[in-house]
Amino acid sequence: MRTESALRRGIAAGLLAPVLAGLIAVPAAATPGGVLPRVTGPIAQNSRSHAFGAAAHQAVPENLAASGYTEAEYFLSGRANVYTWPAGAPAAVRTPNAPYTTRLLVRKPATGKRFSGKVVVEMLNPSNLFDLNIGWAMLRRQLIADGDAWVGITIKPVSVAALQNFDPVRYAPLSLANPLPVTDPANCANPLTLIPGDSSRVTENGLAWDIYSQVGALLRGNRTDNPLRYGERHNPPVQRLYGFGYSQTGGYLYNYVNGIQPLVVRATGRPLYDGYLVAVAGGSFVGAAPMNQCDPAPPIGDPRRQFDHAGTPILHLMSQSDYLLGIDSRRPDSDMPGDHYRGYEMAGAGHATPDELHASAKPADIVKAGRQVPAPGCDQGPRSPFPSQIFFDAALRNLDHWVTGKAIPPRAAPITVDNGTPATDRFGNVMGGLRSPYLDVPTATWSGTSTGPSFCAIAGHVTPLPAATLAQLYPTHDHYVRQVAASTARLVTARYITPADGTRLIREAIHAPVPDRGTAPRRQPQR
Repeated sequence: MRTESALRRGIAAGLLAPVLAGLIAVPAAATPGGVLPRVTGPIAQNSRSHAFGAAAHQAVPENLAASGYTEAEYFLSGRANVYTWPAGAPAAVRTPNAPYTTRLLVRKPATGKRFSGKVVVEMLNPSNLFDLNIGWAMLRRQLIADGDAWVGITIKPVSVAALQNFDPVRYAPLSLANPLPVTDPANCANPLTLIPGDSSRVTENGLAWDIYSQVGALLRGNRTDNPLRYGERHNPPVQRLYGFGYSQTGGYLYNYVNGIQPLVVRATGRPLYDGYLVAVAGGSFVGAAPMNQCDPAPPIGDPRRQFDHAGTPILHLMSQSDYLLGIDSRRPDSDMPGDHYRGYEMAGAGHATPDELHASAKPADIVKAGRQVPAPGCDQGPRSPFPSQIFFDAALRNLDHWVTGKAIPPRAAPITVDNGTPATDRFGNVMGGLRSPYLDVPTATWSGTSTGPSFCAIAGHVTPLPAATLAQLYPTHDHYVRQVAASTARLVTARYITPADGTRLIREAIHAPVPDRGTAPRRQPQR
């Protein structure tokens, strides 16, 4: 409160006029040279108070120290513009300089010597009305193997409300308030929602864009409060930032790349982020978001819903749950300067995975946050255990190689569609798309959709093949393992999966009860 009072006094005295004029004339909140947010923290974690979604308090707890990693939570306070997004143009300021305070969850190598200089920055997914650490769930193995850092940002007011329910004292400073009072005609009476109950007139979803820019600028900078500094004499600098969004926040990246990044480039001469992994969002399936909560998202078919000469490399991944709904996001791959793009469709993979629940807050903390615990299963059984990580691990490595000029990513055919219907093989598995031994040396039918509560429609499930079919396909266990090894070798050579994941797949096959004689449980993919 004292800071806000001082700010008002400074404005009244005219002392801050040059700063504010600069902010309004150029979106300085989106520029490395502009006003960066204040960092508070790390916020203490102990037996009385811990970060929501902290590794030790996930649904499946994780010992980061055993992997040579540390975790810290920080609060970030600054000012962000609220934007509108005219057709055929970048975003434009609607309401300038709205104060905000949000949080960062940071996981990084314990020592600077181990830090690669690469950082994945994720807008935490709020579709369950609380933060999900999906990027960490999908990429953790590759991040740890390479010594990369991960930064998750609370980006939506509904998630702030969940945090403040969970721990009113710890998260009291957080605010993504609407800068417009409810009496202002521009504060629309019915804010747009993606999930029922995720918007309010007293908060503003459209603060996300400058927050994302400011986090990138902060991490790239040399300030002593940069959460990625190690305090060493030769502090390793951040070399590359990669943006990550999944589902709803994958749609946010369409807004950011197409609407906000041009403002950053105009102001600074280069993007803040070196490349993007845009996951399971596109076209009619959350292919863009409202730029502010009063303006609707660009309509279906609008060019703003497509990546075209974005100026940064983009790897776009869709799952078997959503590729048909988002099929109008398909576009040709490109290696052209300024239009580096790869589109992948992950055959067999589900959208709402069990891993996104395992790597996020434990059920007791979700209940404490005043939210419903997502259903782990659907009418057909547990959520699909398909290990999407094998595709995400390779995507991150391929993106980094593309950005650094080491190699261009491989191309892959989309999932085959005939007259609007997926083409399937004799086992009911889709054809085309990114392949894996799970479909090419099958022991099950992998579905991308299910029925039941919550997000079951995009969760998917697995149906094991009958024992008699397995015995016919694989007369001996060695026969099965050889087929898996051959399939894996092809995929590793083509760089669709990493060598480390290839080793995991072969090891899993060695221990799998295939052919299944009905005397042992069927295999499950390794996490």
